[in-house]
Amino acid sequence: EAQEVETNLQEVIFDHLHALAYQGTPLSYNILGPTHNIKTMTRDMLQDYITKHYQPNQIYLSAAGGVDHAELVKLAEKHFGGMQNGAVTSDVEYSPARYTGSLMNYRDDAIGLAHVAIAVEGASWTNPDYFALMIANTLVGSWSRAQGGGKTMPSKLARKMYEQGKPQSYMSFNTCYKDTGLWGAYGVCERQDDAVRVFCDTIQGEWRRLFRAVSPGEVQRAKNMLKTMMLSQCDGTTAVCEDIGRQMLTYGRRIPLAEIDARIEAVTPAVLKRVMGEYVYDRDPVVIGLGSTEGLPEYGLMKNMMSSPLD
Repeated sequence: EAQEVETNLQEVIFDHLHALAYQGTPLSYNILGPTHNIKTMTRDMLQDYITKHYQPNQIYLSAAGGVDHAELVKLAEKHFGGMQNGAVTSDVEYSPARYTGSLMNYRDDAIGLAHVAIAVEGASWTNPDYFALMIANTLVGSWSRAQGGGKTMPSKLARKMYEQGKPQSYMSFNTCYKDTGLWGAYGVCERQDDAVRVFCDTIQGEWRRLFRAVSPGEVQRAKNMLKTMMLSQCDGTTAVCEDIGRQMLTYGRRIPLAEIDARIEAVTPAVLKRVMGEYVYDRDPVVIGLGSTEGLPEYGLMKNMMSSPLD
């Protein structure tokens, strides 16, 4: 699995993005860990981990669909009723995340394409600004030459990327954790003299536009798209169960759809302007370049472009 991840340049970019943004903190570590750790792992290590972490106070049982609650309780008592919290519990203390704006450019023209990610520190899962950043993320949108529909895309940035013809694809992202997050965009550009520079300038220009001149109509359309996306992710019992478990671990409760709808509708252009100003505008970005990245701007220039008056 680790070898497969290393051949997926998008995964490599996001691993490096976390390593750079959260250097010196646990969030900088690769999920799979170093190869040496994997090779030296023993059965006793796995058993010790299970003993410490797989305990009743850290387990949620969720069900969805045509489920009889009383029957589910009986099955839970039958299969999990004998479990007890052990005397040995997890003693891991995670230090708070610390974000650091910086740049890493690994140029390798043999790759043929330029993979670039730009991000700023976002919000945690439970932050009140979470949904506003999700709407901003939806406004930035995504696009790929493979999907077509460039001129008819709802995102202004997607239409501009299509007209420029510089990137092969791009996508916005909003990755959240317990006490921090990363909000930004990732793109793949062809090997052209100005393709990477134009991509970076266009992304940062769109971020500044969202801070300065986003229209009420755009915000409402993004809210509708976000609602549709969140509902479509729960289109089956398996997806609903996963959503219940994720929300219980994150929020400690299941958020009703009506509350999610209300929190999304509460985001106005004024709220979006405030959030973009607080998290994005004139903030230190973290930038990762991999591949044919000769045209990647220097960090000082990219930092200045986070608040450039020239749009």
